[in-house]
Amino acid sequence: MKREDKVLIGKITSASGLRGEVRIYCYAARKERFAELEEVFLGDEARRVDGCRYQKNMVILKLEGVDSRDQAERLRGAEVFMAASDLPALEPGEYYIRDLLGARVVREDGSPVGSLKDVLTDRPQDLFVVARPAGGDLLIPNLPVFIRDIDPREGLITVSLIEGMEEL
Repeated sequence: MKREDKVLIGKITSASGLRGEVRIYCYAARKERFAELEEVFLGDEARRVDGCRYQKNMVILKLEGVDSRDQAERLRGAEVFMAASDLPALEPGEYYIRDLLGARVVREDGSPVGSLKDVLTDRPQDLFVVARPAGGDLLIPNLPVFIRDIDPREGLITVSLIEGMEEL
């Protein structure tokens, strides 16, 4: 399966217990997503999910073929993916961040700002990281006052920047 057909949803941090379970740091919006999956991918290798539970903010998975702590420890650091085809359908006006990456970012008058490099979601307010043509990144809070329109089909994000924002 090609990388664009998969979605990164976590990373294995360690083994859990003695029966081959792995602890996963979850990148997905909902950790419960793991329980809905029949299989995950470790790189290009598909692994059947034989069990899922949660321990605080971590996901504990039992993967088929991983039956000992030693086998689980060897997976430490592996990125965990799901098939993009397993993503739930979106409501109108919703989008996946992965579909926005690389989008052109322009002001309301159409003048270019840059391209969307990343979206930081680990903060109280999501931040759009915009790579500027002259170099450096511009951080734009995902608030209606700044993010005026998002068109994933056109790969276009229209923004309104306040005075001094671009100098930060």
